[in-house]
Amino acid sequence: MVYTVTFNPSLDYIVSVEDFRLGLTNRTDSEVILPGGKGLNVSIVLSNLGIENTALGFVAGFTGEEIVRRVEGMGVKSDFIRLREGISRINLKLKSIDGTEINGRGPRIGREAVGELMGRLDALGEGDVLVLAGSIPGSMPDETYGKIMERLAGRGVMTVVDATKNLLMNVLEYGPFLVKPNSHELGEIFGVELRDREEAIPYARRLRELGAVNVLVSMAGQGAVLAAGDGEVYAAAAPRGKLVNGVGAGDSMVAGFLAGWMERHEYGHAFRMGIAAGSASAFSELLATREEVTDLYRQTAGSRMGGFEDRKTYTA
Repeated sequence: MVYTVTFNPSLDYIVSVEDFRLGLTNRTDSEVILPGGKGLNVSIVLSNLGIENTALGFVAGFTGEEIVRRVEGMGVKSDFIRLREGISRINLKLKSIDGTEINGRGPRIGREAVGELMGRLDALGEGDVLVLAGSIPGSMPDETYGKIMERLAGRGVMTVVDATKNLLMNVLEYGPFLVKPNSHELGEIFGVELRDREEAIPYARRLRELGAVNVLVSMAGQGAVLAAGDGEVYAAAAPRGKLVNGVGAGDSMVAGFLAGWMERHEYGHAFRMGIAAGSASAFSELLATREEVTDLYRQTAGSRMGGFEDRKTYTA
C-alpha cells in the first residue's frame, strides 16, 4: 500500500479577480475550493492513475472535516488524525496575479498527536511505500522527517521525500528511494544558481552520493533531470503546452514517477511518467487525470523535438 503524509493540509480557495485593486473591495470572477497540501496532491494523482493509496496527516475543526470529505470524494482513502483544537488552514490563491497567495498557519500539532501518527506508521512494512511531502508546521522540529525515516529503517518500506533544505538533507542518510527537489531548491542547498538541465546534473548526483537512491529534479519549462538508481542520468525537455496552473505540478511528477516505477520497475518509464503527469497538471485547471497523462506520454515518448529524449543522455 502507498501512504502519503501531509502534516498541514488545507482548503485552497482559488479565485480570479479581473481588475484587482489594492485597498478597495474586489469581487471574484471565478472561484473554486480544493483540498490542498503536497501529500494530498500526490494521493489524488496516484488515485487518478489507478494506484490505491491512503492519505495520512492531521486535520482540525470544520475545515478539517471538509478536507476529509473532499479527499474521500476524489477516491482517496484517508486515515487522518483529528486534533482537538484549532482549525485546518485555508489558503487563498489569486489566479489573476501569478504566484500571489496567502497561506494560513494551521493548527498546533502536539507531542501526543505526533506519537499517534508514529504509531500508525509502525504498521508499515515490506512492500509498503511512504511519501513525505511538503513543509511541517512551526510547532514541529526540522528533524521530524528524519525521525520518521529512522523509525522505519530496516523494515523494507520504500520512502519518497519531497521537501526543502533541512527537511530533505536530514533524511539522506536513511537512503530514501526518491527525493524530488526543484531546480531552485537544489541550487539553494548547494549555494548555486541552476539555469538549465546540464547544470543540475552534478548536484543531483551529489544528493545520490549523500544517500538518495533516485534524485528527480523538476525544472518547470526546462523539463527535468533524473539521477537514477542504476547509475544513469536521464534528461528531458518539457512537453509543449500552455501553462494553466503550476500548483501541484511537482507533486504530480512524484505521483507519475511512482506509478511508472510500480508498473514496470524501469527508470526510463518512471521518468517519462513523472514528466507526463507533472506537465498534465500544469496544463490543466485541476490535477492530472489518467487520460491526460496517457495522452502526453504517447505524444512525447521517443521524440527529441520538444519532448522526451529517448535515450540515456549521460553516463555516471
